[in-house]
Amino acid sequence: MLIVTDTFQQTNGVSTTYKNLRRIARSRNIRFRVLHPSLYRWMPLPFYPEIQLNLQPFRLWRTLNRMQPTQLHIATEGLMGLVARHWCKLNQKPYTTAYHTRFPEYLALMWHIPARWTYAYLRWFHRGALTTFVATEGMRQTLLKQGFHHLVIWSRGVSEQLMSSTTNTPPTNKLRVLNVGRVSKEKNLDALCIYQDEFEITIAGNGPYLETLKQKYPRIHFVGYRYGQQLAELYAQHDVFAFPSRTDTFGIVMIEAMCNGLPVAAFDVTGPRDVVEQGFSGVLHHDLKQAIVRCELLNKQAIRLKARSLWSWAHCFDTFHHHYRTSGEQAVNLTHQMWHDECTPMR
Repeated sequence: MLIVTDTFQQTNGVSTTYKNLRRIARSRNIRFRVLHPSLYRWMPLPFYPEIQLNLQPFRLWRTLNRMQPTQLHIATEGLMGLVARHWCKLNQKPYTTAYHTRFPEYLALMWHIPARWTYAYLRWFHRGALTTFVATEGMRQTLLKQGFHHLVIWSRGVSEQLMSSTTNTPPTNKLRVLNVGRVSKEKNLDALCIYQDEFEITIAGNGPYLETLKQKYPRIHFVGYRYGQQLAELYAQHDVFAFPSRTDTFGIVMIEAMCNGLPVAAFDVTGPRDVVEQGFSGVLHHDLKQAIVRCELLNKQAIRLKARSLWSWAHCFDTFHHHYRTSGEQAVNLTHQMWHDECTPMR
């Protein structure tokens, strides 16, 4: 299996997904290779540093020429993805893609670029893929309305090292609210931070908006990135997980929180709507404060048990591997059929 991606060495949902797929593949002795910008000269993308800009695209082309893969998976729509797509088209190789990031909404929010322009590019990019993976049914419906095709739902998982072995500690005078992830403007963190006096809020992560938030909200606890068991214990030390983003396609951190017994408070939008079971594993509400307060009444132990039974990287890998393999078989069958049609004499 060969993956081409514009982000792999960073801390984000895309990198987390493919690193865990690689881990599962290796445990099953399945070959799994990732081509990413860190293998070449690169620079961070100016407006989105978590994506690396490959400064040697022709080296990637030569890598693909040398490897001659029979098929591949294109994870992102950046320069690495573009090179891989053009290589597949030129060499008539089948490929699959994935839709991880809502760039139309992100670029419209941050740079006022009309979403229809970005959707036009993304429709073109994913056209020709035998399968395009999306994280949720809600995202699938959104993309179907935008003219995308061959969409397959591909969920996510939580690794065991991110699951705390301890139960959540008893609440204090104020609800302890946690957010984990990239600290950037499109994550809508202001919608949470304005409640710094009502709740004890901790934000774990880093990003371009961090210093601005520190200046605006001095009573918020900013603890930087946490990983593995340290992150699992951080989940266990809080009462509610707040997810104020309105533009995420999924939000792996939400299922990490639920696997550690934290109910999720969020807006009723794509992402949370497909992950949170309203009134059981969290509360979706137009007022984030109300959602947080109502989460206090939910059964944390029940949330933990159900979430751990649902979200598995092994299942995530099985879905990916099945459709990756099936897409390759479909392409071979189509080629054979075309060859047969051309060789069959007309009557």
